[in-house]
Parts: sequence; structure tokens; C-alpha cells
Amino acid sequence: MGVVGAEDERVAVYDSAGRVTGTETRGVVYRDGIWHGATGVLVRSLDGGRVVVHRRTADKLVFPSLWDCWAGGVIDPGEDPADAAARELAEELGVTGVPLVPIERFPFDDGRLRYHVFTYEVRYDGPLHPQPAEVAWAGRITLDELRARLADPRHWPFVPDGRMGIERWFAASQDRRERS
Repeated sequence: MGVVGAEDERVAVYDSAGRVTGTETRGVVYRDGIWHGATGVLVRSLDGGRVVVHRRTADKLVFPSLWDCWAGGVIDPGEDPADAAARELAEELGVTGVPLVPIERFPFDDGRLRYHVFTYEVRYDGPLHPQPAEVAWAGRITLDELRARLADPRHWPFVPDGRMGIERWFAASQDRRERS
């Protein structure tokens, strides 16, 4: 039996409303713009002032060499989104044993890729153990530094879904501050 490549891995397929409808290979899902599910975990410091950012490796199937502030990936067939988020957090950054706090689910559709993003937050100050096959570099920066990097896409190109997610998170955080 041959080795299964990333393009041949099966992923959960969703409909546009966010219901699981079946499975397909990652390569077909990406090629044909089929709705699927993905996760994103924002890793914040215990005091909430810093976040983990990372640069994706150059050989990623989607958004190679771009920056991101979410650890995550596609949801496997039959996998609960929270379980997928915990799995991806462990795989990408080596972070385990921390409680996931759900943030929101939102659709991402850039005209090529379409998926429902299930986002979570964790608080963690421990060591990071980035997976070399997926993460070229990882470290912590302040929220103000993250805002500055998002404002400089020429020098800090972010993945589009990660940018959308963190901009939504910043807006929701601002709304919560204004209501208090």
C-alpha cells in the first residue's frame, strides 16, 4: 500500500448551510471549491496580551509561506470540530491539555476555497513545538504588533481566512469593550 499524500487525505464535506454531507479528498475539495469544514485556534498568553503567530511552510497546499495567527486545519470525516481543533493545535504547535473556548463559526469563500471555519481560543504560555512540515517559524507577539503586521500586507502577507478571522475577533472584542 502506498503512502497517502496530503491531496489524497479524506476530509468532511459540508453544504453551504454548514451541515456535513459526506467526504471527499482534500485535493478534489480544493480543486473544485467544495464546501468543507476547518478549524482555527487563537493561542493567547495567560494575561491575554500576546498571541502566537506562525509562518506556513513553502510546500503547503493552500496559502504557502504566508503568516497566520490561527493554528488549524481541515476537519476529518466523522470528526467533531472541537476535536479537530485540539488535534490541529497539537499537530501544528505541540500544544495539548488546554481547554478550548469556542469563539464563532463563519463561512469563508474567496471564490476558490469555500469552508466553514470553527474558531476557538486557548490561553497558554508554555513552550511551542512547531511541526517542521507545516510551520516554518512560530513565536509570540503583542496584540498591537499583530495589528501592525495586519496593516502591512506587503511585508507580512497573512492567509486570507486568518486575516478575516482575526479582524472579526478584533471587532467583537471592541464591541464587548464598548458594551461594558
